Amino acid sequence: MCSATLVLPLVVNVAALAQSGVAVLNSPDGRLAITFRTVTAPPASPGGGGQLVYDVSFQGKPLIEPSALHLDLKDQAPLGQNVRVVNTTTSKTDEVYHLIAGRASTVRNHFNALRIDLEEDGGPARKLTMEARAFDDALAFRYVVPEQPSLHEFRLVKETTEFRIGKDPFIYALFLPNYRSMYESEFIKLSASSLANQGGIASSQLLGLPLLMEVPGVAWMAIDEADVHGTAGMYLMNLSGGWSSHGFESRLAPHVDDPNILVAGGLPYHSAWRVLMVGTEPGRLIESNALTSLNPESQIKDTSWIHPGKASWDWWSGSLGPDGKGAYTTDNMKYYVDFAAESGFEYMLIDAGWSARGDITKMNGRVDVPEVVRYAATKKVKVWIWLGYTDASKQMQDAFPIYEKWGVAGLKIDFIERDDQEGMDWYYRVAELAAKHHLMLDFHGSTKPTGMQRTWPNVLGYEGVLGMEQSRAGSRDNPDHHVMLPFTRMLGGLMDYTPGGFDNVTKADFEARSQAPMVMGTRAHHLAMYAVYEAPIQMVADHPSAYKDQPSFEFIKNAPSTWDETKVLNGLPGQYVTIARRHGEEWFLGSMTNWDPRTLDLPLGFLGAGRYRAEIYADAEDADRLPKNVSIVKRTVDRTTHLKAQLAAGGGYAVRFVPIKP
Repeated sequence: MCSATLVLPLVVNVAALAQSGVAVLNSPDGRLAITFRTVTAPPASPGGGGQLVYDVSFQGKPLIEPSALHLDLKDQAPLGQNVRVVNTTTSKTDEVYHLIAGRASTVRNHFNALRIDLEEDGGPARKLTMEARAFDDALAFRYVVPEQPSLHEFRLVKETTEFRIGKDPFIYALFLPNYRSMYESEFIKLSASSLANQGGIASSQLLGLPLLMEVPGVAWMAIDEADVHGTAGMYLMNLSGGWSSHGFESRLAPHVDDPNILVAGGLPYHSAWRVLMVGTEPGRLIESNALTSLNPESQIKDTSWIHPGKASWDWWSGSLGPDGKGAYTTDNMKYYVDFAAESGFEYMLIDAGWSARGDITKMNGRVDVPEVVRYAATKKVKVWIWLGYTDASKQMQDAFPIYEKWGVAGLKIDFIERDDQEGMDWYYRVAELAAKHHLMLDFHGSTKPTGMQRTWPNVLGYEGVLGMEQSRAGSRDNPDHHVMLPFTRMLGGLMDYTPGGFDNVTKADFEARSQAPMVMGTRAHHLAMYAVYEAPIQMVADHPSAYKDQPSFEFIKNAPSTWDETKVLNGLPGQYVTIARRHGEEWFLGSMTNWDPRTLDLPLGFLGAGRYRAEIYADAEDADRLPKNVSIVKRTVDRTTHLKAQLAAGGGYAVRFVPIKP
């Protein structure tokens, strides 16, 4: 699925690099640079071994200070603490590849690359390789431990990858309780130094990825990872110490059955890519395709059966039927199928409850999945079904062929709650098996996405987010949170937040309830999510009657679920955001604000040549009091036009741009 591949050696003085122990890699535009070197405590002999470190600069300013890199292996000295550079190889790649789902359909994969071969100075002379890639908007590096006589087994007990930030950054942190969570919490803004020393007492905080930060006067940066096949998911922990400490260190999820081991297996071993997404504005990070670019090419030869799309869904509303009462029955699932067909949606999702207890190959009598699938086919709608992780893991070899025979289109697998080595291996195994049986996947109760959809394009969704389901339980899902997500969780892509709430209420009127839930934020705010949030399998979560006779529903009906191009017009984490996305010749734009009303100037320079019909869904003048009210207007625009978006508290602005044919 790649084309125009160009891999060329760069002209470097390899001998000089090896002799000095320093290797530098620059991005194609020259703004980003990562330097690897070995350092020793004085006195040190020339050419002797030392601790491997790296540092990063952006536009000539220090972004990451010298930070240690080494691997601790069971019953062995750390690998990387006493090494010397023996060889370096550099190259560059400029290619184009295609994605079925995501923020862009055609991606330019342009980077410079560096390989550093290292060897221990003395002792068993173990070997270690570092690989690095520099894109214009990201840097990435990973450890490679090659096959070698001095290592008979690989048992990793700690990976020490430090991120010593050049100055105290403002971070947007996802605090997690342990390594078995579902990544469902808020991102909190604070200074990194606030984690280092709580009231004079050293403390440690476990943070999930991605970790966004603003390094004042230098850059916006996010720490993330890509291509986690064969290893464990990475977390971060603050470098606790004095009150001026502002760095982080990697933590890998330990094996569930042996918490003293992080990764075990044969050689060669390569870690996941440690990724630093960098830009002058936070919106540049949202546009980056670095994570998918760092994953291998597609393993599915025939992808003609993989189709992103929107889905009606029974669970969020409480399975409300046409009589306004909850009913988990075959007839009620057909009601949701009818709604999908009438709305032009590709899918309907049957959530938890259809299978016999503990047996996902049999039904419990309440919902007949094959009958719903058969009925849906007559309406040109396909069906997804829900599975629990534990039962799916035990029975998928038997169950997946059955689902294929039934005609099921995709599986939503829930409550995974792990990303240790065995857990990550499961993601890849289930993707491969599902592809064999032409089943698409949506992971819930999951880890964060890491670009896997390039390798396994049948993976269309990850949850790993505090989503709209929280409106059933409390006030955590609110406009402040909504405008934080694009700059944090969504950096990884594939964010199944499950939008579509149409009972829009003010903060004062909100009440949590499990049937026909309310949502905070204006109607236009929630419409904008369909342009802002990246979800190739996109839910339309409310019950069908919520959308009946609602003119604003047209925006959701017309919005695609995957994109050819993405442009971020403006925004700040937790405050506001505007994103424009292209699908074919049409563009869709979404603006959202927190609880602060604001007016935004939106230049339309992203449009193509010619004129467009802009279908604008804006907050009505009284939307601050009556948030369901939407102003819908149509006007002619072109790429020289500026739109003035007036957003109410918790408000939004959604626009569809349709080319006007001459």
